[in-house]
Amino acid sequence: MEAAEFRKRGKEMVDYIADYLEKIDKRQVFPDVEPGYLRTLIPDCAPQDPESFEDVFKDIEKIIMPGVTHWHSPYFFAYFPAASSFPALLADMLCGGIGCVGFSWAASPACTELETVMLDWLGKMINLPEEFLAGKDGQGGGVIQGSASEATLISLLAARTKTIRQVQSEKPELTEADIMGRLVAYASDQAHSSVERAALIGGVKIKSLSSDDTFSVCGSALQKVLDEDKASGLIPFFFCATLGTTPCCSFDKLLELGPICNKENMWMHIDAAYAGSAFICPEFRHLLNGVEFADSFNFNPHKWLLVNFDCSAMWVKKRSDLTGAFKLEPLYLQHHHQESGLVTDYRHWQIPLGRRFRSLKLWFVLRMYGVTGLQEHIRKHVRLSHQFEHLVLQDERFEVCAEVVLGLVCFRMKGSNELNEALLKSINEAKKIHLVPCHLREKFVLRFAICSRTVESTHIKFAWQHISQLATDLLKTWQQNHHQQ
Repeated sequence: MEAAEFRKRGKEMVDYIADYLEKIDKRQVFPDVEPGYLRTLIPDCAPQDPESFEDVFKDIEKIIMPGVTHWHSPYFFAYFPAASSFPALLADMLCGGIGCVGFSWAASPACTELETVMLDWLGKMINLPEEFLAGKDGQGGGVIQGSASEATLISLLAARTKTIRQVQSEKPELTEADIMGRLVAYASDQAHSSVERAALIGGVKIKSLSSDDTFSVCGSALQKVLDEDKASGLIPFFFCATLGTTPCCSFDKLLELGPICNKENMWMHIDAAYAGSAFICPEFRHLLNGVEFADSFNFNPHKWLLVNFDCSAMWVKKRSDLTGAFKLEPLYLQHHHQESGLVTDYRHWQIPLGRRFRSLKLWFVLRMYGVTGLQEHIRKHVRLSHQFEHLVLQDERFEVCAEVVLGLVCFRMKGSNELNEALLKSINEAKKIHLVPCHLREKFVLRFAICSRTVESTHIKFAWQHISQLATDLLKTWQQNHHQQ
């Protein structure tokens, strides 16, 4: 394909994507396919001779779309939102067009410098303490990771290295292996599975802390476990606090946990993957109070800030803690500006070497929506979640299972887990809306997350009427079966 054809086909593709997104509400939100559907639709090896763009393009609707779950449909209420907007899509095209691999400043100065400045912009939008910003001569700073899972892993590995060096400086007779075997990380029993996975990859023990009746971890729960573990010779080194847990969007009590982590010389990482975007609204910023005690903090603009995947923002108070853990300098990656103190080489801040020019998406979105446009997007979603909560509470057959703070409502029918499992099954089999469940204590609970950029009050009303009708139908058959037994 030459440039002339690329111009033509590029315009066709933009039209196709715009049509797809404009008319997405006409598509069934969840696909009607069985595992293995695609293999039967395409040849079992690549073509010997080139095919035309027309042939490839035709197969999008025939082969790909039947197996797509439409995350941006206003009837998609599963997981958490996956952000998308036209400015972000345009920036992604430019990112692909420039096609740099920005592992160091020299590999593409704009790629590195725009990222540093964008993370400062974003940090200021959520009123992060000054120490987390790069500024002109700060010790902290931000970086774009691929996901919150990566941010948690990076912070855990940095904390591990820092603790091992500290313990060895005090007790030089201990080997790295001696110390590794005694290290312990901690997180809430509501924390995302990626935290446990980070400990698994990092080769350290991890302990779950019991959350309270609001599904939050408080200071006393952490202190109790720390005292026991230290008494038995273990070395607590890392705590991951969650703001906006995946099951029910609960918030760990940072103002109690932070001082304990600081006193015990433990690294505190804050995972606010979903909720973090809301902190750009002054009325939600109090949920981040206590971040001043943290060593690292992360949230995903690619969830709720209209920047499409992947764009996970991470900040550290002392960037030397990260670079100290990951820095290797082979000759072929060195450049003559690296010792100047003026440049950042982001390869020392992450797991992979290569990185895309992801800050373009942030730059486009922040400029074209402005802080006020993004705040309105968040507030609209929160209003819609309260609308859904209100509808649930008006029906005495249902209950809301956790406080609705942001854009997630956890609800269920009063009754057994089996009843709620049957309700969810009928919702997802009808394929008019899409939901996923969670467990809160022993209860099987349905999660209703406000996700789509284009979702409106009418979609919420439709979803509730649909759920309510399915519940009515289910209760009839449930009662009949019950009588027959």
